[in-house]
Amino acid sequence: MFAVNDGVKADQNKKEAKSGEVIVMNKEMFINDVFDYQNSKEWKYKGDKPAIIDLYADWCGPCRMTAPIMKSLAKEYDGKIVIYKVNVDKEKELAALFNATSIPLFVFIPMEGEPQLFRGAADKATYKKAIDEFLLKQK
Repeated sequence: MFAVNDGVKADQNKKEAKSGEVIVMNKEMFINDVFDYQNSKEWKYKGDKPAIIDLYADWCGPCRMTAPIMKSLAKEYDGKIVIYKVNVDKEKELAALFNATSIPLFVFIPMEGEPQLFRGAADKATYKKAIDEFLLKQK
């Protein structure tokens, strides 16, 4: 067994996060940068770019398969979207928030409107299509 460690730990202001990297997210960062679910029941995205949240676990085989794809997409879409990853074993409250009963689970967050959930692993082309059409509104 090996750990998935292809994300960058970042502080709340993302000062430590390098451009084009997957950012490891915790609950505090989620509340500050994505959605403050403790003070609002209605979804309101706080980010300045569309985002993907990858909910994963180190022991999950399909999660290990999709991690390099997310890393590649973070570089390819640098400046256009933000990709976060959340370890469901460490961030149980965030896992429960998205009902992450099976992983990997990807949360696609557009600038406006509700986030969409994508369960399970897929190939890079499938994720690119979702990014282009749903997050960036390109056909």
